[in-house]
Amino acid sequence: MDSPPDKFRVGLIQMSTTADPDQNLQRAIERVRHAAAQGAQIVCLPELFQTQYFCQREDAALFDLAEPIPGPSTAKLSTVAKQLGIVLIASLFEKRAAGVYHNTAVIFDKDGAVLGLYRKMHIPDDPLYYEKFYFTPGDLGFRAFDTGVGRVGTLVCWDQWYPEGARLTALQGAHVLFYPTAIGWHPAEKAEFGHAQHDAWRTIQRAHAIANGVYVAVVNRVGFETGDIRGKSAPGAGLEFWGGSFLCDPFGRVIAEASHDKEEILLGEVDIRALEDIRRNWPFLRDRRIDSYAPITSRLID
Repeated sequence: MDSPPDKFRVGLIQMSTTADPDQNLQRAIERVRHAAAQGAQIVCLPELFQTQYFCQREDAALFDLAEPIPGPSTAKLSTVAKQLGIVLIASLFEKRAAGVYHNTAVIFDKDGAVLGLYRKMHIPDDPLYYEKFYFTPGDLGFRAFDTGVGRVGTLVCWDQWYPEGARLTALQGAHVLFYPTAIGWHPAEKAEFGHAQHDAWRTIQRAHAIANGVYVAVVNRVGFETGDIRGKSAPGAGLEFWGGSFLCDPFGRVIAEASHDKEEILLGEVDIRALEDIRRNWPFLRDRRIDSYAPITSRLID
C-alpha cells in the first residue's frame, strides 16, 4: 500500500430520503459519484440513509429492513468505492442474527474491501427516537481504521454527545472522527428550543476536535420526515432534520458547513501537517493525568 497523503479531501453527503429504500440507495450512490467527481477521496453518508428515520415508532415489522453484512447493500457500495477509488463510510441497519440488530457504520477502502465495522455504542430512547427497540448496543468498542487516505474513526449520532467515545477513538491515532447522524427538531419545540439544541450539538462536536487534536466530520440528513416506509408512516408530528453538516479542524474552526434545509455535497480538506502543528502547541494528550482517571468508569462518584 502507498503511504497515505499529507492532505486529503473529505466529502459529506447531506441528503433527504424518500419512502422507497431502493431509491434512497440509488440516490446516495449518485451523490457519492458527484462527490468523487469533485475530488473527494473519502466520502461519508448520513446515518441510516437507506430509509426515512423509522425509529419514530416501535414496529416489529420494520426489522425486515435490516440486512446482513456482507449483504446486498454492502455489495453495491463496495463496487462503487472500488470504481471510484475512494474510501466510503456508510451507516446501515445490520441484521446480525434473528433478534440481534445493530446500527452499523461500514468502512470500505479504495479497493472496495470492507476494512471493518463500527456498531453504534450509545443507543437513545427518547420521544420519536425509539432506538433501543431496534438496536443492540455495539460490542466492537471504539475503533480507528487505516484507510488508503489516512487513519479515521467513525462513531454514530448519539455517540457524538459523549467525550469518552471521541477520546478513545482519537487515542487510537485517528486523524478524523466521522459522525453519520440523523438529528432534528420536534416541530412543536423548534421555536423555543431549536436554536439552543442545534448550538449545543455543534459545540460538543467542535469540542471533541479541540480536546483531541483531530478533525471532526459530521453528516446529517435534511428535510421533514414521518418515518414513511413504503407508504406507512409513524403517528405523530414527525421530525424536521436540521442538516447543518460540517467539517472542523483540530482548533475547532469550521472549514465547511451546510445549510439547514437543502441537500448538499460538502467538501473540505484534512491537512495532517496542520493537525500535528496544532497538537504541538496544544499538547492536551501529553498532559493527560492518566494515573488519576480510573473513577471515570463509575456511573457516579458519590
